Amino acid sequence: MEENKNVEEVVNKEENQAEVTLENSNIKIADDVIAVIAGAAASEVPGVSSMAGGFAGGISEVFSGKKNFAKGIKVEAGEKETRIDVNIIVEYGVRIPDVAFEIQNRVKKAVEGMTGLKVVDVNVHVQGVNTDVNNVEEVKVEDSNKSE
Repeated sequence: MEENKNVEEVVNKEENQAEVTLENSNIKIADDVIAVIAGAAASEVPGVSSMAGGFAGGISEVFSGKKNFAKGIKVEAGEKETRIDVNIIVEYGVRIPDVAFEIQNRVKKAVEGMTGLKVVDVNVHVQGVNTDVNNVEEVKVEDSNKSE
């Protein structure tokens, strides 16, 4: 019994936890979970080339072979609300305000729907533009077809 008490104390002392109260129970959602939900929603938006994360995030992706959906996401969660910062790299040729607006809508909808937390802010930070040669040529071909 005392062993369970120690485990509960450790769990209660963990930082970066959001708390959602439903009826008689408390549900704690870690910031990392919110970041994964937000990252998955943001990466699905057309025009997002990739998520912009730190050097460590890129290295861990290479070694683990798994996509890190929390890469480029910063979460500040309170008891009933959260703020999310999304760092992205956009594709060349897209209209950045449209992409950012779509990210804000999708992230807010996904996080509120899955966690029950109120999303106060979704701040989108464009860290770069992917100017991959193949992508640039495709955009030029599409633009020339539209003008004909």
